[in-house]
Amino acid sequence: MPYNADLVHEMNLLVKFPMHSDLEGIKVHSGAAPEMKAAAQRLYAKGLVTQEDGGYLTYSGHQAVEHAKSVLRILTGKMAV
Repeated sequence: MPYNADLVHEMNLLVKFPMHSDLEGIKVHSGAAPEMKAAAQRLYAKGLVTQEDGGYLTYSGHQAVEHAKSVLRILTGKMAV
């Protein structure tokens, strides 16, 4: 299954979440781009974040972010040391 625009928006939002702390999350504000607000709602519906406007990552959300950030590092050539 190829990536579609909705999946790309979801992955772009996921990689914005901090990985170093379970006590930090993000909020997609009402003035955000419509595609980001919709992405946050879809991530919530999928059980990856705790709130419809972002919130905190769930356990599955943490796993998704790890993988999304790994793919991004590989594809951009910015390998972590």
